[in-house]
Amino acid sequence: MKSIMQKNILTLLGAVILFSAFTACNADYRRRAGGSIEEIIVVMDSSRWNSETAKAIREVYAKDIMTLPNPVPFYKLTFTDFHTNNQLDNLKSLRNVIIAAPIDEQSNTGELVRSSLPQENEDRVRSGDSFAFPIKDQWYRDQYVIMLTSTSDEELAEKIRNNERTLVADVFERELLRWEEDIYDRLEQTQYSDSLWAENGWKVRIQHDYIKNVDTLNFVTFRRSLVDNDRWMWAWWQDDVDNISFLDNNWINAKRDSLLEKWIRGTRDDSYTTTNYKHHPVETSTFNLNNLFVHETQGVWTMVNDAMAGPFVNFTYYDPDTRRLFMVEYGQFAPAVRNKRRYVKQFRAMGRTFESDSLYHEKKANKEALSSL
Repeated sequence: MKSIMQKNILTLLGAVILFSAFTACNADYRRRAGGSIEEIIVVMDSSRWNSETAKAIREVYAKDIMTLPNPVPFYKLTFTDFHTNNQLDNLKSLRNVIIAAPIDEQSNTGELVRSSLPQENEDRVRSGDSFAFPIKDQWYRDQYVIMLTSTSDEELAEKIRNNERTLVADVFERELLRWEEDIYDRLEQTQYSDSLWAENGWKVRIQHDYIKNVDTLNFVTFRRSLVDNDRWMWAWWQDDVDNISFLDNNWINAKRDSLLEKWIRGTRDDSYTTTNYKHHPVETSTFNLNNLFVHETQGVWTMVNDAMAGPFVNFTYYDPDTRRLFMVEYGQFAPAVRNKRRYVKQFRAMGRTFESDSLYHEKKANKEALSSL
């Protein structure tokens, strides 16, 4: 006979499924999920908080970001349990939730997992074919929930570790969209992005209080200067790049450093910005963005002949349609802000708003033809 808790769980899930079918075809007026963008609530039976599964979750989701001046976990994890329906309802109202338990665990969390999975998914778990089940926007808007389950604690921990990249990428993709919305929810400076598009054939979204500093041939800078949190971005671009066989980590870092030395200088005549390769790793990953080939590089910058340093995120984009190469970099100097994780993640979201004008060459030729009349 099912426990009262399990019966209530089944009833609630049935109502949720019915409501989800309704909202799929209509506007979603539900409340937005609460909680920090960067915090994940891990729902596990309290007796399992030191299990292999719990250790694997910490290793995968809370791995230190070593490209920060002061490394911090990629996500803040909070482990919790529930014993009443009210506690369960509160957990279901949160923004990021992991629900983890072996499929046959005799606990409230185990019952929640079994009650939530259709029989075919439970069969896939028992056969070892599946273990992770994302449930997005199930109970509230803007919500990410994932259920992790397998046939044993050890088996589940192994699957979590073996699928680290996919698991983190899934929740981080949602996080980037949230940061983009958060960054530009106030007055966005579309006059800057419109000008970049019209004059140079590319753009990124510009936050409300960035100010343009340098605007010269194929190079531009913007700065958001606050007393305790100075941030900036700069961009460089080049036309007629037919072959990118040279484009690798070494070229990106060398090009960055040459541009930093020329344009991102200190208050002293002999001080300039460069990359701190000695004390911090410089990490580059690649992805595609709207048909653009992108290198994303993260690390720590330092000021030569001055005691300054901070994190940076660099994007190098190649547009094969227009044969143009672009570089956009975001940096921060905020010595009083020890945890710079949120700002680096914001930079990563901002860099993903980049667009290249596929009609750039056509528009340029038309302008040149008109000017010659």
